Amino acid sequence: MMARGREQGSATVWCLMLLGALSLSWIVTMAWGRAVAARHQAGSAADLAALAAADRVFDGTADPCRVATRIARAHGAILRKCEFLGDVVDVVVEARFPALLGALPPAQVRARAGPLVDERALSLASSWAR
Repeated sequence: MMARGREQGSATVWCLMLLGALSLSWIVTMAWGRAVAARHQAGSAADLAALAAADRVFDGTADPCRVATRIARAHGAILRKCEFLGDVVDVVVEARFPALLGALPPAQVRARAGPLVDERALSLASSWAR
C-alpha cells in the first residue's frame, strides 16, 4: 500500500497550470496573427486604392477619391485620407481589428501611386523595352 503524503493531488495542479499556460500562449498567438492579417488587409487596400485613384487621375474620367473610397471599402477598410497633386495620389487607409482585439488602434497604411519621374529609372525602363 502506498503512503499518502503532502504531494497527493499535485499532478492535477501541475496539469491545470500547464493547460492554462498553453491556452494563454494559443490565445496570444491567434491575436497576433489577427493583428498581422489586419495590417496586411490595410496594406492591400491602400495599394489598390492608390493605384485605382492614380488611374482615374491619369484618365480624368472620374473623381479619384471616390474611386479610392469604393476600392478601400470593397477590401474591408476605410479610406481616411485622399490627396492628389498633379498625377500623384496619396491615400491613407485603415483596417479595424476583429472584435476581441477592438481595444487596439486600427492598422493604418499610407500608399502613393503616380507616374515614374526618376530619370535613371526611366532610362532603365526604356532599356528593358528594347
